[in-house]
Amino acid sequence: MATIKDVAALAGISYTTVSHVLNKTRPVSEQVRLKVEAAIIELDYVPSAVARSLKARSTATIGLLVPNSVNPYFAELARGIEDACERNGYCVILCNSDDNPQKQRSYLRVLLEKRIDGLVVASVGEDADLLQSLACVRTPMVIVDRELDGVDADLVRIDHEQGAYLATRHLLELGHRDIAYIGGPAETGVTQLRLAGFHRAMAEAEVAVRAQRVLHCDFTSPGGHAAAAQLLEGERPTAIFAGNDMIGFGVLRAAAERNINVPGELSVIGFDDIELSRYVYPPLTTVGQSIRELGENAAALLLSRIASPRRTAAEQRIVAPRIVLRESTGPRPDLFNDYR
Repeated sequence: MATIKDVAALAGISYTTVSHVLNKTRPVSEQVRLKVEAAIIELDYVPSAVARSLKARSTATIGLLVPNSVNPYFAELARGIEDACERNGYCVILCNSDDNPQKQRSYLRVLLEKRIDGLVVASVGEDADLLQSLACVRTPMVIVDRELDGVDADLVRIDHEQGAYLATRHLLELGHRDIAYIGGPAETGVTQLRLAGFHRAMAEAEVAVRAQRVLHCDFTSPGGHAAAAQLLEGERPTAIFAGNDMIGFGVLRAAAERNINVPGELSVIGFDDIELSRYVYPPLTTVGQSIRELGENAAALLLSRIASPRRTAAEQRIVAPRIVLRESTGPRPDLFNDYR
């Protein structure tokens, strides 16, 4: 691999002058600049990013730590972050931890060793060691999706509690009273907030929630499928609020396997409005947010923090949720004929 000294030798000038041309640190003549550029092309020379970052004290890279890149939510979020960073001259290093606390800590260490200019952390699990590590990070950082105890950083998230309230109220307004909730792991903050919104709407409507109507699973379609299988045996609810769209897909599958018509016999609503929710059958009604926009907001907030590192107060941007009406929700079955 060619070095800066090889470029200098071919161009017939000092490597210090080549450095000035590459880094634009001192004016050089047009003739010298053309010699350097011709030598770079001939040698296929690639400047050392490490050396340049040491000189500039910037690597122009952003680290992104996500728990599960297979989940379309995090894929869409990463795209929004990447698009915004690319427009501003930054590259993104994506690290997928597969919901493994040890991998999360390892990736965090690797990212910081690479002297990234900023870090975006998306919804890590309840890992005390990782939270402690994040609390000690001095690199500009933005948390996406939910607050992390003890971590003083900028935050971008949707209003989880209000979104769940809107989803449940939508089902109540359709006449449903026997409504089940299938949420993610009970210990996660996102699940707790969404469950709180569900209970608030039910209490406001003076509808009691039976304990067996609240289930927890992974934020996955298999998890939603298994939980829905329990609910759909015996006396089944007339509506299910799924804690995210992936769980909702599992619910739709479980209903189809039992020849349960959605929404004629069972209404299903999800949360997140990932792109796939438009294309399942029936298309999934959900609590929406622009996930790419959420990612772009996170990137913009991080780049602002990088530009003004002395700004002390952590900033929060809470995105308002909205109902995205599709075909998976309808009136309570015994009211259905009145609506046709």
